[in-house]
Amino acid sequence: MISCALLLMAMALMSADKKDGTMVKEKGVYIVNTTTLGKDVKGYNGPTPLKVYIKSGKIEKVEFLENEETPKYWRACVDHIKNKWDGMTVKDAKTKEVDGRTGATYSSDAVKKNVKLAVEYYEKNK
Repeated sequence: MISCALLLMAMALMSADKKDGTMVKEKGVYIVNTTTLGKDVKGYNGPTPLKVYIKSGKIEKVEFLENEETPKYWRACVDHIKNKWDGMTVKDAKTKEVDGRTGATYSSDAVKKNVKLAVEYYEKNK
């Protein structure tokens, strides 16, 4: 009985490692959350986590999560860059250079790095 309980605990721990919340699938859409994946990717004031929604190998949208960026510059970055990846294939998103927002360069660069991290993670783990 004890060995059965240990086996179940070991299986639960192994599955927890695979299900860390970085990527989930909902209604055919993979959602990659860069909160932990891109924790070292920083804008001007710190990490700039995203959720990247991918369906059938194409990005549906990029959702910008809470962060510590200066609101004025973050808003300028988001307004400029938010739809740049919509409809883009994962392959193109890995290689295509998207223009960032002048004046919000650190934020824009962090967003672009996080999108690339998300699509690379998606390709390796889908």
